[in-house]
Amino acid sequence: MFSGWLLSGLAVGYLALLFAIAFYGDTRRVYPLNARLRPVIYSLALGVYCTTWTLYGAVGTAVRDGWAFLPIYLGPALLFLAGAPYLARLVAVARARNITSIADFISSRFGKSPALAALVSLLALLAAVPYLALQYKAVAASIAAMTGGPPAAGPWPIDSALVVALLMALFAALFGTRRVAATEQHEGLMLAIAFESLVKLCAFVAVGLYAWHALGPAPVGLARSVAALRGGLDANFLATTALAAAAVVCLPRQFQVAVV
Repeated sequence: MFSGWLLSGLAVGYLALLFAIAFYGDTRRVYPLNARLRPVIYSLALGVYCTTWTLYGAVGTAVRDGWAFLPIYLGPALLFLAGAPYLARLVAVARARNITSIADFISSRFGKSPALAALVSLLALLAAVPYLALQYKAVAASIAAMTGGPPAAGPWPIDSALVVALLMALFAALFGTRRVAATEQHEGLMLAIAFESLVKLCAFVAVGLYAWHALGPAPVGLARSVAALRGGLDANFLATTALAAAAVVCLPRQFQVAVV
């Protein structure tokens, strides 16, 4: 178990590092002028798809329903592998018409309808609020698991999830909405997201290697898993895969990173 203050120090230090990376990216233009680095930063930034709930949702679904977690990641992977021309066309249209959001894009396909744009924005807002609340709940649960206290407990006099939300709002204001131009690429923000995705990737690989080492290879279990996967390829599996593929470009944060 970590003490609350030690965990707070680590969290503040990590956030300070993200602030520093974003500031450096905004002032030094690290990747726009580097043709080799751009694809790497872009690919890592797409990892914003994996949120705080990724660990809890994926692991929980795997424990409860086996391979049912796979479509959430299989859909985006198939889209990026087989749908590159579609994504290129999407980016070209967005650039030609100065698209700034998913709502703007959908309305532009129907005569720039303000009513349609407002409706899409409202739907995105209604979907995002409980989803964000779930992310902060996962953060609070993580803090509680590492400190051994109740979910809302911490070294602060207020809810730990609220503290994280306020810090994230500050980060977004400084590096996401500071400039007036909505089509600005926000290079510092993308660099920070790419770094965070690299941290996530390293963490998942480390946990996977630890699990493989602790549990050991299990050929019989693997064979059963493959058989279970084949038996689970039903209509629900395919529908979830298609929805996950659509989420890569329909989620507001994904559209912002992948297209804008």
